[in-house]
Amino acid sequence: MAKRRNRPLTEAEAAYRGGYAEGRRFGGCQAIMERVHPFEPVLRDMKVLYIPQGFDAIDEGVILALQQSVRECVVGSPAAMLQEADHHRPDVVLVMNGLHVFPENHLEQVRGIRELGIRTAVWFVDDPYFTEDTASICQHYDVVFTHEEAAVPFYKGQGAQHVIYMPLAVNPGMFHPRRTEPQYQYDICFIGTGFWNRIDLFNQLAPYLADKKVFIAGSQWNRLARLDVLGQFIHEGWIEPGATVNYYNGAKIVINVHRTCENGEDNRNTHQLQGRSINPRTYEIAACGTMQITDTRGDLPRYYQPGYDIETFTTAAELQTQDRLLSAS
Repeated sequence: MAKRRNRPLTEAEAAYRGGYAEGRRFGGCQAIMERVHPFEPVLRDMKVLYIPQGFDAIDEGVILALQQSVRECVVGSPAAMLQEADHHRPDVVLVMNGLHVFPENHLEQVRGIRELGIRTAVWFVDDPYFTEDTASICQHYDVVFTHEEAAVPFYKGQGAQHVIYMPLAVNPGMFHPRRTEPQYQYDICFIGTGFWNRIDLFNQLAPYLADKKVFIAGSQWNRLARLDVLGQFIHEGWIEPGATVNYYNGAKIVINVHRTCENGEDNRNTHQLQGRSINPRTYEIAACGTMQITDTRGDLPRYYQPGYDIETFTTAAELQTQDRLLSAS
């Protein structure tokens, strides 16, 4: 019998195959979600004033969780949190990060809130990249939460009295499996800032990615040396969370790369704290039911089983091997 020649798929065949794969993925996700019992938090008799930083994907999830777990949640603003605390008289003021968008009088406001007899808490979710700032900020709050396990002894050493490791997890109301339109469907997706370690990785991957359908979004990707190959895939600028969910769901594989911890152009980690904990993106991609390939952090096995829930890599060559195997399965 003559061997059947391999030929490129017609547009209709490719669409059918893609639709079948997407239907199978989404159906499997739905079946799993129907077996999972939603977490039911214990309602606490507390009033919380929450001060967001402006990261919608995180802030909306925290606000939703607070609304489900405390008697009353009031959302304030970094510029006016002292006035808002004086007006609302909450039991606790919870500040998200206390960085970037917070005004110069941020810590003066915190002192004023404490003088009102109101407890204050800050949740650092950019650790360990801004220790130059957080080393002093932590001393002004009653309670310090951090999503970075390695930062707990660091903040205690800086004089913080109560330090608690509290990972971010994910907002399932935003990040969940969904069907996507063709404009969101890619072979490989990466969404995030072009930090130098990510730039180095994608420069190495350029020959491998050249003939694939790739989506790379975020700022600073003009740093790439291989723009001749990768430039066609880059979408500069901010991708709002709703679109991010669509791209995660539409991709066959989403790459996750933690930023380097080295102090320098992209970080203010003057205390040289090394990261052990996974980033928010790890949870968000997984919550969409999409295949994720990530570099490793020390506490990854605490939440996901490598080789089962998630795939890992340490070099560009390993990532390419993982992608080939997963694409063929």
